[in-house]
Amino acid sequence: MDERPAAVRDTMKVADVMTKNVVTCGPSDTVQSVVKLMSDKDISGIPVVEGDRVVGIVTEADIMRLLAVPQPSGTLWLPSPLEVLIEIPFKELLQLRRLQSEVKDVGTQAVGSIMRKDVLSIGPDDDIEDAAAMMVKHKVNRLVVLRDGKLAGIITRDDIIHGLGGTRHK
Repeated sequence: MDERPAAVRDTMKVADVMTKNVVTCGPSDTVQSVVKLMSDKDISGIPVVEGDRVVGIVTEADIMRLLAVPQPSGTLWLPSPLEVLIEIPFKELLQLRRLQSEVKDVGTQAVGSIMRKDVLSIGPDDDIEDAAAMMVKHKVNRLVVLRDGKLAGIITRDDIIHGLGGTRHK
């Protein structure tokens, strides 16, 4: 006996649950503009397109990696009294200025420099089981849906859950 939900047994297709009106950006768009777009549209990932071709994808995780501050090394260092008074505060000031500059520059950086170029895709006529398996295997939250090599939609974990539950959230 097949214990899968009826929606899956009846081979629900990616096209049945995917988002068709996909929010996209271009590789020359700035990180700042894409962050605003993600916030305004309440989405966590955006396909990056040139013309009608998907060339990458940018996600919240990609943007968070930009903001990650490198941790200091665990090497033990014992400063001299002179270094304590003069050099250490100066080094800390330089590090702070460098960090402030890097954070400011993050927003003006082009999305093409941080996007992932290895975009996982699936076809609209594939089963949602295949989409779910691919997401789990590759530890991603979304797949680009391509028809004849062109962007047809995007499917997220949320789309699959809503589809299985019989609800549309869009």
